[in-house]
Amino acid sequence: MNFVFLMDPLHTVIMKKDTSFLLMLGARRRGHKTFFLPDGGITRRDGKFYFHAVEVAPQRVAARPFIKKRAVTLTQDNVDAVFVRGDPPFDEQYLMNTWLLDLLPARIPVINRPSGVRTVNEKIWPTQFTELVPPTIVSRNREDLLGFLAKEKDIVAKPTGGHGGQSVFHVQSGGTNANVILETLTNNWQKEIILQKFIPASRRGDKRILLLDGEPLGAVLRVHARDDHRNNFFAGGHALPAKITGRDGEIIAVLKPRLQELGLYLVGIDVIGKYLIEVNVTSPTCLQEMNAFNKTRGEDKIIDFVENLIGQSEI
Repeated sequence: MNFVFLMDPLHTVIMKKDTSFLLMLGARRRGHKTFFLPDGGITRRDGKFYFHAVEVAPQRVAARPFIKKRAVTLTQDNVDAVFVRGDPPFDEQYLMNTWLLDLLPARIPVINRPSGVRTVNEKIWPTQFTELVPPTIVSRNREDLLGFLAKEKDIVAKPTGGHGGQSVFHVQSGGTNANVILETLTNNWQKEIILQKFIPASRRGDKRILLLDGEPLGAVLRVHARDDHRNNFFAGGHALPAKITGRDGEIIAVLKPRLQELGLYLVGIDVIGKYLIEVNVTSPTCLQEMNAFNKTRGEDKIIDFVENLIGQSEI
């Protein structure tokens, strides 16, 4: 089968950490062909799709993780599945990709379904589950935001479209930088941001749980560097083994039917203590760390699932 990966440029891939690399490796191991598709590589003409892609063979060689075999133009007739793996932010190009991929024939599964990715802002969408998330406000209103800070005293402030821990601030009531942080994040009260009550358990790390069709593949604890409060790997954090608790199971049970309904097959949820923080649907990561801790090959389960999706769509 031909698996197309719409993802960031190959030179940005960190072989030892990247989940997209691992998915390509697993697909290739199963005998499938893997193709790198860059932004701008999709053409729709006269109701049909053409993908300007490069066939690549992933390999665990740090100096050359991908062997580029040939540049090709695939038609929709010879594509079996598409993986959307570009990193956030969800910008105009990301939106364009989802609009186009929405029009693919139903027989070609997209991981994750474009309409589902458009629906779920990774930070805002979880706020509907008020029983799962910490006290939260989404607003640009100065009085509302400052009132939330005054009430909760100790908060985390972040943009609605951030990723990798960028522009995430720990803010305390009475702090001399509180006003300027909120002014900056909101662009002087012109853009919505998110404030959440600070969870002390975050000092021990936040848990990333990967879900496949709403069922857990595994979990890791992301722990911040000694000189930073952010647990994200891009902010210097590192991984530790983690178990899925009963509370985690409760959170997953609430999310599962909604994720399945939206066609969000591969999802990463972030949990701190007893609280759901984010639902990551664009390019969830941490599969390599989970594999290492658990001595598993989670990519095989994902490729199995996608193969079955293809079979179902052909019935």
